[in-house]
Amino acid sequence: MTTINILNLKCNGCASTIKKGLLSLEGVNEVEVTLENSEIKINEVSEAIFTTIKEKLSKMGYPEVGDANTMVHKAKSFVSCATGKMGAE
Repeated sequence: MTTINILNLKCNGCASTIKKGLLSLEGVNEVEVTLENSEIKINEVSEAIFTTIKEKLSKMGYPEVGDANTMVHKAKSFVSCATGKMGAE
């Protein structure tokens, strides 16, 4: 498994959105989200797919730790969070 530490992860709604978004990518068939340490684990993938995963996370509002965390990222993460909560009900 490959680990990515992200920003803006708040709740299970966020986790649900992240799982759904990443599992939609070709080559990704296993995603684990740990809220306590803002960590995502994915199955081993190629470097190209790994780059795509990080781009997708950033577009959803969850940039990797060390990357820019703009107001846009924060706003998108709140929308992703709400979407995930609605989808879980």
